[in-house]
Amino acid sequence: MVFKFRIVSDEVDNFKREIDIDADASFLTFRNAICESVGYDKNQMNSFFLCEDGWEKDKEITLEDMGSDSSEDVYLMEDTILSDFIEDEGQRLIFVFDYLTERSFFIELKRTEPGKSLQDPVCSVAMGQAPAQFVDIDAFDAKIDAKAAAAAADIDEDFYGSEAYNADEFDAEGFDEMTFDDSL
Repeated sequence: MVFKFRIVSDEVDNFKREIDIDADASFLTFRNAICESVGYDKNQMNSFFLCEDGWEKDKEITLEDMGSDSSEDVYLMEDTILSDFIEDEGQRLIFVFDYLTERSFFIELKRTEPGKSLQDPVCSVAMGQAPAQFVDIDAFDAKIDAKAAAAAADIDEDFYGSEAYNADEFDAEGFDEMTFDDSL
């Protein structure tokens, strides 16, 4: 069976790759095909995450065992076959290519082609320029801060209400009837 995956980025609007790969290929083969399709250095650490419907990360399939003391199973790309974890069209994955900044690609299984096979993966669609594999961390932080400031500027006083005090809005009725325990 052949899997056809679509890969997009939240950093670059017109970026898209589609990779056709044999269902019996390893995640390492898939990772290498992705790196080749975008021109990334394959000597960098990265991971796949199987996702729930809302892109929430579930199982991690990593390049190397980092020796975690976790009781969870460790799945290595080299030893893990795509078809062991991917079954249905619509299956989602996240491919983290930059651990320092958690930058990643969003991947979805668009189609399966039963009865076919591929010796090597094929990039069948390549649109747009991939985001840079590495970013200057200070520039990245500045960009995040700018986005946060822009989002905060969009929230005006209508969101929070007026800052002006209006005595008519204060309901003092019933306030006089309350008793307070000053001993607290």
